[in-house]
Amino acid sequence: MERKPTRDDVDALLAPATPHFAYQLRARVRELVEGLAEDDEVRRYAETQIDRLDRLGHASSKADEGPRESPDRLGWDEIPSSAPDDHPLPRRA
Repeated sequence: MERKPTRDDVDALLAPATPHFAYQLRARVRELVEGLAEDDEVRRYAETQIDRLDRLGHASSKADEGPRESPDRLGWDEIPSSAPDDHPLPRRA
């Protein structure tokens, strides 16, 4: 008999969460809790984390269908990867 997943199991999957791997981690969390009842506390917790991973992945993807992130965002001008290809940041000296 398999043991029931715990919040710690969900957190262990989320520990390496980066935008690049958000969707892969989301799939693993879904798989971890798929057998739990919908009202199970661990499943509800996992679903909130799945939503967070979805936002993380979407916000960092190309997201052609959505608006660009505002360049007025705090610290935006200091992040080299924040500039789109069609308007790169100036090279640092």
